Amino acid sequence: MKKRILITMYDMEIGGAERSLINMLHTFDYEQYHVDLFICHHVGEFIKLIPAQVNVLPEVEAYTTFRKSIKQSIQDGYLIIPAIRVISKLIGNKIAHKYGFHEGSGYVEMQLVSKYAMRVLPYFQKEYDVAISYAWPHDIVASKVQAKKKIAWIHTDYSTLEVQRTIDLEMWSKFDCIVAVSEECKNAFLTAYPELIEQVMVIENITSPQFIKDMSCEDVELPLQKNGEFYLVSVGRLSHAKGFDNAIQALRLLHNKGYTNIKWYVVGYGGEEKALRQLIHGTNLENSFVLLGKQLNPYPYIQVCDLYVQPSRYEGKAVTVTEAKILGKPILITNYPTAKSQLNHLLEGMICEGNVEALAEAIESLYLQSELREKLSQYVKSRDYSNSYELDKLYDMIN
Repeated sequence: MKKRILITMYDMEIGGAERSLINMLHTFDYEQYHVDLFICHHVGEFIKLIPAQVNVLPEVEAYTTFRKSIKQSIQDGYLIIPAIRVISKLIGNKIAHKYGFHEGSGYVEMQLVSKYAMRVLPYFQKEYDVAISYAWPHDIVASKVQAKKKIAWIHTDYSTLEVQRTIDLEMWSKFDCIVAVSEECKNAFLTAYPELIEQVMVIENITSPQFIKDMSCEDVELPLQKNGEFYLVSVGRLSHAKGFDNAIQALRLLHNKGYTNIKWYVVGYGGEEKALRQLIHGTNLENSFVLLGKQLNPYPYIQVCDLYVQPSRYEGKAVTVTEAKILGKPILITNYPTAKSQLNHLLEGMICEGNVEALAEAIESLYLQSELREKLSQYVKSRDYSNSYELDKLYDMIN
């Protein structure tokens, strides 16, 4: 009899965790396991990429309030959870101000809303062999699901998250296993929660090279036209963590030095878009630093770039960096805490410091050294980045 597995996500908007999940689902052994996928709100371009073998559970109206506006939730007849969200925002603002959180109150708000909303949300009726919470906060699986074993996934450098430790510790204690997507991600998590060392293990993001290569050949209308221009491409959410503000200023430095044929395209969306557009305007780069917005399929953009760049301040393990390797591109990433687990410096790509000047210098160096770019590209093309064997660790836990 097949083991029953539940996986939960908040939505399927374009993002690193969602892309990671899609790759994993395209590699899963459906002969041995029955997979239910619960998505709080059925929105997001990645929904159409979910394999047919996955049983996508119907929406539960109360859970959609996590992804709807407060106004919409009230119009839908829900009053308690919108009230929790308003109160959590007020408390979160006070905590963020007290501790000087750089990212503001967002993470604390999410913690508070998730914790207290569980008191009024319905329980899942089925019982599962394994329940996997694939996106933080993990309270839904922790509090509302019956399962013989519960697993939570970590996708980011947890030591950088501005959260309330006591709230999260209570949540983590309800899981049998906590999965980090890299050794560095695991170590960063244990810096914050050393008492959870027995629960944490590493399962790297699953990559499906054939799926990525097939998607990269899709016929899409690209704004990148080869007219003697040098194209940089980045993929990621428009947030402080991804460092696109530094990228804009680095491109300004390059243009000041005369490299005006270098153009930078960013695939992604997020809360920092307005601020980034203002910075682009202020640096007179409207025609050279281009925000492409949401794209269901980023791979054709990566496929045609001259250099893939990840200018992040921090990452757990950026899925897009591995995908750029699979597509044979030379790669530049900044030296965020988990960078060395992502890239072999001067073999698969280059790692530079994260400040504006260092980023500009590294791009200039790679721009001028076409032989080095070709060497990096040939190296990654010669490697096999498929790692479906990582799923064996999950199967071992399940069985």
